[in-house]
Amino acid sequence: MRQRAARDQQRLDSGAVTSPKDLESLQREIASLAKRQGDLEDVVLEVMERRESAQERVTELSDRVSAVQAKTDDATARRDAATKELDAEAASVTKERELVAGSVPADLLKLYDKLRVQQGGVGAARLYQRRCEGCRLELNITEVNDVKAASPDTVLRCENCRRILVRTAESGL
Repeated sequence: MRQRAARDQQRLDSGAVTSPKDLESLQREIASLAKRQGDLEDVVLEVMERRESAQERVTELSDRVSAVQAKTDDATARRDAATKELDAEAASVTKERELVAGSVPADLLKLYDKLRVQQGGVGAARLYQRRCEGCRLELNITEVNDVKAASPDTVLRCENCRRILVRTAESGL
């Protein structure tokens, strides 16, 4: 458009166009081209402003993505460390269980394993202040008397949840 306007202006200035009608038409065309050029420049400026705004938004969002990624990486590292700790603890507890299981009579261990499967992973519960820690119910007076009368090596079971009761000094007997 600029080239066309410059060419038309050159024709107008050179005096090659002598007809008043053609001169007037040429001047109108130059004015029209100038107006169109101004409109297009306004559009270009608006597009540039929008592009700059979009670029700022991209930068902002990229920074946020980087921050979220850093948090994700940190959480993943902490999760992995916790998993390693849990795996090490599980291995240690498994070794301890094997040692203890070796000293427990086979029939008692079989009963415990059966109850553990039935009771969602807990086959024995501590008797604490006359309350079974498995089902959280207090033993009635008859059950308490039966527990008191039983010998220390007798395997006792809770009447409510059927878990093996483990007697301690805090059993409340």
